[in-house]
Amino acid sequence: MSGDEHLAHLSVAEALASLETSEQGLSSAEAARRRQEYGGNTLVEVAVEAPWRGILREFTHFFAIILWVAAALAGVSEWHQPGEGMWQLGVAIVAVILVNGSFSYIQAYRAERAIDALRDLLPQQVKVMRDGLLTPLPGDALVPGDIVLLEAGDNVPADCRLVAATDLRVNSSTLTGEALPQARHPEPDTAHPSVLERRNLLLAGTSLVSGEGRAVVFATGMRTEFGHIAHLTQSVQKSSSHLQDEIRRLSRLVALMATGLGLCFFAVGWALGLPFWANLTFAIGIIVANVPEGLLPTVTLSLAMATQRMARRHALIRHLPAVETLGATTVICTDKTGTLTRNSMVVRQLYLNHQFADDHLQASVPGAQHLLRNAAICHSLKLGHQEGRPVWLGDPMEVALSTFAAQTQVFDDMVVSETLAFDSDRRRMSVVVRRDGARWMYCKGAPEVVLPLCDAIEHEGQTRRLEAADRQAVLAAQQAMAGRGLRVLAFGWRLLHEGEAPHESRLVLSGLIGLYDPPRAEVPEALERCRTAGIKVIMVTGDHPHTALAIARDIGLVRGEQPRVILGESLRHMAPAQLQTVLKAPEILFARVTAEQKALVVQALKNKGEIVAVTGDGVNDAPALKSAHIGIAMGIAGTDVAKSAADMILLDDNFASIVNAVEEGRAVFENVRKFLTYILTSNIPELIPYLAYMLLAIPLPLTIIQILAVDLGTDMLPALALGAEEPDPAVMKRPPRRADERLLTWPLLARAYLWLGPMQAVIALSAFFLVLNLGGWQFGQALDLRDPLYLQATTACLAGIICAQVVNVFVCRHPVQAAWSFPLGRNRLLLAGVAAEVLLLLLIVFTWPGQAVFSTWPFPPVVWGVIALMALAFGLLEEGRKALARRL
Repeated sequence: MSGDEHLAHLSVAEALASLETSEQGLSSAEAARRRQEYGGNTLVEVAVEAPWRGILREFTHFFAIILWVAAALAGVSEWHQPGEGMWQLGVAIVAVILVNGSFSYIQAYRAERAIDALRDLLPQQVKVMRDGLLTPLPGDALVPGDIVLLEAGDNVPADCRLVAATDLRVNSSTLTGEALPQARHPEPDTAHPSVLERRNLLLAGTSLVSGEGRAVVFATGMRTEFGHIAHLTQSVQKSSSHLQDEIRRLSRLVALMATGLGLCFFAVGWALGLPFWANLTFAIGIIVANVPEGLLPTVTLSLAMATQRMARRHALIRHLPAVETLGATTVICTDKTGTLTRNSMVVRQLYLNHQFADDHLQASVPGAQHLLRNAAICHSLKLGHQEGRPVWLGDPMEVALSTFAAQTQVFDDMVVSETLAFDSDRRRMSVVVRRDGARWMYCKGAPEVVLPLCDAIEHEGQTRRLEAADRQAVLAAQQAMAGRGLRVLAFGWRLLHEGEAPHESRLVLSGLIGLYDPPRAEVPEALERCRTAGIKVIMVTGDHPHTALAIARDIGLVRGEQPRVILGESLRHMAPAQLQTVLKAPEILFARVTAEQKALVVQALKNKGEIVAVTGDGVNDAPALKSAHIGIAMGIAGTDVAKSAADMILLDDNFASIVNAVEEGRAVFENVRKFLTYILTSNIPELIPYLAYMLLAIPLPLTIIQILAVDLGTDMLPALALGAEEPDPAVMKRPPRRADERLLTWPLLARAYLWLGPMQAVIALSAFFLVLNLGGWQFGQALDLRDPLYLQATTACLAGIICAQVVNVFVCRHPVQAAWSFPLGRNRLLLAGVAAEVLLLLLIVFTWPGQAVFSTWPFPPVVWGVIALMALAFGLLEEGRKALARRL
């Protein structure tokens, strides 16, 4: 038996004795001793890696080490042979390392705020009995055995056992998700097995909505139920996203390939007798040419832009990698209320005079007056203002009943004198009103609770005895309404004699009202899109199974005759293997499920290899939100803790927004492949000039600093524009990609390295040799690095690559579809990127700062024409390949 269970079973005196305290509280000396033993009443953070270690790791991984070595070698080369431009290279490479490391750290850094949000739910000051005196103390000073005094509006500071209470009701929604207030009393409780349900316990993080009480603390800090949730929230580890794994794999692969090629060609140059420092410069050039320095920043910026698009579609992304993971989602576990439905109850059906009626009622109908008055006055709503007009604020069901009654008749002749508040134990509410000089009691609540309190029924305006046949008819009506997914309430009344206590007995039954939380209009279409996209949707709700199934049928989530409906109690007794087997059912939903049981469903789906997105709004949902691949918190109804633990926040609490986010996530993966093709293509025309320099004994056609001008200059904005492409209309008509699908595939590599890249190399070298030929250069003739002819030739080679990349950005918009099938206006950033690319080229070629930094010089206009024609031919050849691919 656990400590809290033992305390719940004990009497007040026994509970105090077990904690070695009394109603006068602890002495200051004993409290100090216990604080030293148990620690302060605070939520502590699980030990996490120091930030400096994470930052250091981003600058010392294999990819970064290769660049550090290249920068160091460039520095040594500049020291031995000044004036070769190696210092600019060294500075540029260090800048690349810093930019890539910073972006990677920002992407990987998880600024977890859940622990702070949890701390905010604990009070800063509490009233404590110390040395027999009532003393205000900081909340973190509490120790087991302290006696605390609480009243309406207070947050509970620690796990406590009630010692005395007066009309005390607590809101436990932060822990249980149950929004209705629950009564608490000091008597022993042996009926409730769960600590969350025990009627004599007050748990940290909950709050008092009414009454006052005195309680003894039995658990503080991380030993509380609240602390347990805080520990789970922090200790549940998020696995890295598929995109993160793929980028790391790609970085290692490219770094190894670049280093291997650099070392190989250094050895070849050594064998051919090249001078050491010239050979070293050559090897560094090979490495720099093969490393896509702009890849990591481009990926991160692309993800950031995707989050902005998602925000416009009411999905706020908290962690960048979640954007791509959404695209791989195979299962969505969603709440019902507020996500699939509008969370705004309306009256759907009435049962009056032993007859069903639709959602409107004439005040003149016999028996309608008492039913309407009850709906109008029996509530705990507050009058507020919204957009300048008065509105009722409170429970949506009571708002619906009050609105329904007001639409029929305004009742302004009743004044409430007493209220018997609703709680989850009584499951009913009553008010006493004065009307026409008499006292009337109106009661509403669950039919199974209100019906036994009635001994009469109102039928056709006449009151008569409630017979057994009447009870059967009412219960049958309740079942029929519940079968339609309605929330059914029974309404009764009685006339009180002057001075008579308001006992809820001998009531007259008026009738039943069925309320309904209508589905969101856009949800059926969103579910159909999920079905087409191969995504399974599972409803996981705390609501009644009849209601859940009715809503599921209404929105098209369930179409078959025999869907699998699993109750939380059954789920609790299932072995993991059983649950995984059950989840194979084509149509399944879970009802009466707690947040802990939701986490079991999520884990079972993950064990089956599914990529799981799950919604949640309460504090107790935080562990499930973190354990899922994608945790989705409600922006309107969600707690700060749930939002802090989630990867995505639904700003409108709408299921359709999840589907829109999945569409954007799928687009991200495709877009990364697009700009990966674009970036890798330029590696070949950057590499081949170095091979030609070594093998053909020609002047070096492209300098290292010019390579960086492409990789970190002209290519960046167009690549980013490809990352901002809108989702393909067909992207939601395909099943989710496999979890092990590679970002870098052989077809992509073949297209970039064996087709597009070599064609660009032909353009670049053709421009280089054309300029040399026009300048009268002879094969074998050496050129000084400052010779205007050499500067013109390398500039033409650079211009050839950039102009080919201008065309390449358009043909990379799709691997098969024609470039002209995508309207230019669909991606304005693409046009801006191309304009920036051309402008940068002109600045590099024609301005003195560009010429000084990149060692360029303007070349003859005829060469521009040749480059343009060859770039156009390059695009036409690629479109020809696409046309052939579409036919095959």
